[in-house]
Amino acid sequence: MPKTKSKKKTKAVKKAAKKAGKKTRAPKKAKTPKPIGAVTHFYGDIEVAIVKFKKAVKTGAKLHYKGATTDFEEVAKSMQYNHKPVAVAPKGKEVGIKVKDKVREGDEVFDAE
Repeated sequence: MPKTKSKKKTKAVKKAAKKAGKKTRAPKKAKTPKPIGAVTHFYGDIEVAIVKFKKAVKTGAKLHYKGATTDFEEVAKSMQYNHKPVAVAPKGKEVGIKVKDKVREGDEVFDAE
């Protein structure tokens, strides 16, 4: 009686069981960008959004405004803090930014670059 056949069958069974027990990895999800700020108020007559930033943002930065009905990108051409023009919006401060389209309170602001 040849013993090699039974050993081969045992190895094949072990390999199949090992493969069946392996967990497959889920595909990596695309990272969603984190918001860098939020709109706290909007003045429609002068088209200025008041945005509170979570990090410092420079004038000339490309910003993406996104909300329930808002979704557009724009370069921050002019920013003001306490009615005075600023080159950099400080972290945690509410800054006025001239926008081309209507935004709403609660809309999120993302870095579009």
